[in-house]
Amino acid sequence: MTPEAPVGGAAPAPVLGRPAADVPTPAPDRPAADVPTAAPVPRRGVVALGANLGDRVATLRAAVRDLDAVAGVRVVAGSSPVESVALTPDGLDESRPAYVNAVVLVDVTLDDLALLDALQAIEDRHGRVRAERWGDRTLDLDLVDLEGSAGDGERLVVPHPRAAERSFVLEPWLEVDPDARLAGAGAVAELLAALPDRVRRLPGEAPLAGGATPALADATDATGPTGALGVTGATGATGAPLPPGTPPGRPPHAATTGGTP
Repeated sequence: MTPEAPVGGAAPAPVLGRPAADVPTPAPDRPAADVPTAAPVPRRGVVALGANLGDRVATLRAAVRDLDAVAGVRVVAGSSPVESVALTPDGLDESRPAYVNAVVLVDVTLDDLALLDALQAIEDRHGRVRAERWGDRTLDLDLVDLEGSAGDGERLVVPHPRAAERSFVLEPWLEVDPDARLAGAGAVAELLAALPDRVRRLPGEAPLAGGATPALADATDATGPTGALGVTGATGATGAPLPPGTPPGRPPHAATTGGTP
């Protein structure tokens, strides 16, 4: 017996046992493909250290360790400490405690202001009091130069505007990088040779960190161990090069107008 056709000419219902037409089934949600993230490329920076209160050398060494412990900062070389006469807004002042100064090279993946914040936090940790311009201090950390930065902002000016006039910055810098150049000013060796002031070497004091003229660290190791004293990976002391034209037996162009940049 033939079934009656549906009213209105509607299509007959599917015959039992016959599969319905294939209907595309939405694919299950899949996580987006993992996209590799490029490692931050480190930038080379130059940090000047100074102190004229307390155990000056010990403070500088502790500050280097603190700096190396900051995520995104790797200390790659440090100069020997030198001593310099305190510099005030009125000029040199031998009545004030003398400064001990040094320079470290760092590879950083932080932005400029994050690095500045890290430096100031280390100063605060060591009792820095900002009560007087160029006043006595337990610790001073200045960002002298930073690759890829030419900022002239409210908080940070890079390169440091007075670094070219400071032997207590240039000479330690030249020790760790004989080919150093200060952006916008020229070769550090030439800048140092043009200055009349001197610093005094501290006998028996080893560099604050190992290595000299290091290549830029690999980006994948930007926060790894370094050659800072007391930190795994120290590579030993390096001698300070004599500036061009230094007569035999004369001390290297050591600056005695010190203090802070």
